[in-house]
Amino acid sequence: MQKDHKHLVRGILEAIGEDPNREGLLDTPKRVVKSWLEIFAGYKKDPAEILSTVFEDGACDEMVLLKNIEFSSMCEHHMLPFIGKAHVAYLPNGKVVGLSKLARLVDCFAKRLQIQEKMTIQIANSIVEHLKPKGVAVIIEAHHQCMSCRGVGKMNTTMVTSSMLGAFRDNPAARAEFLALVK
Repeated sequence: MQKDHKHLVRGILEAIGEDPNREGLLDTPKRVVKSWLEIFAGYKKDPAEILSTVFEDGACDEMVLLKNIEFSSMCEHHMLPFIGKAHVAYLPNGKVVGLSKLARLVDCFAKRLQIQEKMTIQIANSIVEHLKPKGVAVIIEAHHQCMSCRGVGKMNTTMVTSSMLGAFRDNPAARAEFLALVK
């Protein structure tokens, strides 16, 4: 990608009225393409592989919750960042996964062109598909640059999305426990 797409960044610089040959911009196309490789690394990640190592020994039957998983993503509508944190919980059904895998799963979907609503559902559905738990709950809170630095210009807004599946959808006590622990 790096060699093949630098000309595209040069074209963007020209389209906004810049001179890609000026000193400060000479290496910008190379740097932008290199940063895109990192920002959009989620396309090369497979949720099935991330969640493939499970442990039956020591598996509990109570909620497993990883809170405040920081992430940054890129809005697919404006290609501007949204930055926030995810809270991911599941009720094991005979097996658990390492906690770092939950953080890696969030990054897998965050590091793609994305909308927050879809990302929330993708995380929850992947856990259901690969771990087969009794329930999954995901809440994502994020600040969207497309809201603050353009358009309506609202600086201190936070978007909150959730996906509650299985016992977290059907059992009010499980949902309440999750919500209380996240607060």
